[in-house]
Amino acid sequence: MSVPSAPDRFNEEKATYAVKGADKPDLDAGVAAIRNVLKTLPTRPGVYRMHDARGDVLYVGKARSLKSRVTNYTQVNRLPKRLQRMVAQTRSMTIVTTNNEAEALLLEAQLIKRYRPAYNVLLRDDKSFPFILLRADHAFPRIQKHRGARKYKGEYYGPFASAGEVGRTLNALQKLFLLRSCTDSFFNNRDRPCLLYQIKRCSAPCVDRIDAAAYAELVGDAKDFLTGKSTRVQAKLGKAMEQASTNLDFEMAAVYRDRLKALTFIQGSQAVNAEGVGDADIFALASKSGVMCIQAFFIRGGQNWGHRSFFPAHTADVPEDEVLASFLMQFYEDVPPPKTILVDRALAEAELLQEALTERAGSKVALSVPQRGDRVRLIKQASRNAEEALDRHQAESTTQAKIFREMAELFELEGPPDRIEIYDNSHIQGTNAVGAMVVAGPEGFRKGAYRKFNIRRAETVPGDDFAMMREVMERRFGRAQREDPDREGKEWPALMLIDGGKGQVSAVKAVLDELGIEDVPFIGVSKGPDRNAGRETFHFPDGREFTLPVNAPVMFHLQRLRDEAHRFAIGAHRQKRAKAIGVSSLDEVPGIGPARKKALLMHFGTARAVKNAALEDLQKAPGVSKAMAQSIFDYFHGG
Repeated sequence: MSVPSAPDRFNEEKATYAVKGADKPDLDAGVAAIRNVLKTLPTRPGVYRMHDARGDVLYVGKARSLKSRVTNYTQVNRLPKRLQRMVAQTRSMTIVTTNNEAEALLLEAQLIKRYRPAYNVLLRDDKSFPFILLRADHAFPRIQKHRGARKYKGEYYGPFASAGEVGRTLNALQKLFLLRSCTDSFFNNRDRPCLLYQIKRCSAPCVDRIDAAAYAELVGDAKDFLTGKSTRVQAKLGKAMEQASTNLDFEMAAVYRDRLKALTFIQGSQAVNAEGVGDADIFALASKSGVMCIQAFFIRGGQNWGHRSFFPAHTADVPEDEVLASFLMQFYEDVPPPKTILVDRALAEAELLQEALTERAGSKVALSVPQRGDRVRLIKQASRNAEEALDRHQAESTTQAKIFREMAELFELEGPPDRIEIYDNSHIQGTNAVGAMVVAGPEGFRKGAYRKFNIRRAETVPGDDFAMMREVMERRFGRAQREDPDREGKEWPALMLIDGGKGQVSAVKAVLDELGIEDVPFIGVSKGPDRNAGRETFHFPDGREFTLPVNAPVMFHLQRLRDEAHRFAIGAHRQKRAKAIGVSSLDEVPGIGPARKKALLMHFGTARAVKNAALEDLQKAPGVSKAMAQSIFDYFHGG
């Protein structure tokens, strides 16, 4: 059963109740805004959002009875300091009613993920989880890595903790089951086996080296393995190897032997022995010095598919069980819940959480704290990993804080920068030009804030890097001035790093001066002699330059920032170039659709040949009438 989207399940009632007042925190004004809402608030279950004077969401909460829950915020003496600060900033609220409390819990998680409020516990992770997809839309199903929406028909296995885990598992699965991994177009155009067949990682169904029935048997074995029936697969392969040896078919026996080795490799690579657990996710929380770490293990079919550490944000003064419960609901917004979820502590409203996750999954989900047996061992292992990950994180944070202090001193900043923007451009001789902005902070790269700028102004000369940088800066800070002139948000940089030397720095300075922006620090980073990494020169806007020792930790960090901007810029350029390759001058001709365009290209070979064709030749093309031929000819020849 699929979970309905929010618009199908929920009704938003009397959306916003506003109390005018100063933007600065005012506890009395906040309480007045909440009391104004209480006058018409229902006792039904639902979700409430608290907004500040600008309309930004401060907090999202759910309630069994909206009236009772929201009333608590007017009793400020009973609130912790964190919530008192929130009430002091509140100027309006949005109310959404639901059919029951489980639905309210699901909607709360959706809205927290969407708005990322300042006073909610946040799952600070913007990466989607990779899955293995066994397609079911072809006579010879393909096995592949998959991220994102489930738009393909087939079986999805996961989540895996990382792309590396998926890659290693797929590599072993190819050796074990010889399933194809190529695209349909590649498959359809083969007339001889590819390299994967030669190295025994594919059964080459594309050229009939295996029939449909035998391939279907391999698919069935792969499904058995991925659903935890590896013992059955192992016994089957062992029997086949023995039979081949008996028949003196030693070459085939060697193939089965290699496949058994691949199976043993997958089983032996499991860091966690989870046999008998089935499908389960395991979570344990560690806390130290106000920082919390949640360790997750993903078990599917009794196999460990990796683990990942999470460091939720906004956890100060929030009870640990509440942090874990909020984390679970946000985590399962993007990942289908398994049949079993094991946690290391009792959670408040555990039954409600289990009910909401069951609705999310469309099947029964059991949430429990193990008390004995192998499951307790798994929880202890997750707890130990959480503590070790937290220690590593805090050690790295200490080093990171030192680097940011050194950066502030080097670049003459008021303090360690909380938002660094790094800019780079990418093009090939001026074509498909794109500018890129990468954002980083003390916690690492903020990939959700990355931006690309398609260079599109007529006055920007192709290949002019300085003009490209001017266009990027004008668009970036022109928008910032329109949307947040008072800099109340967190979208203004504390430092900009510009990939380039004096010319790029001068271009940036000219734009900022023209916009009247004088307090955004920026530094140019140019490559050193022979473009050697570690020998970069840093350029101040006033013309000063300096270099850093090759082995300085801050140098390594700055290189990493610049390299990420370079990677993102090149990726954006490649995407634009690939899209441009599929664009043809025929796309602009009125009346030419995909089918007729294909027919013309098949007949003439290239779009240039169509453009240069005589009227008589156009009339001979398949599917082109005399009127259409005249229209095409007139378009290209100004008729």
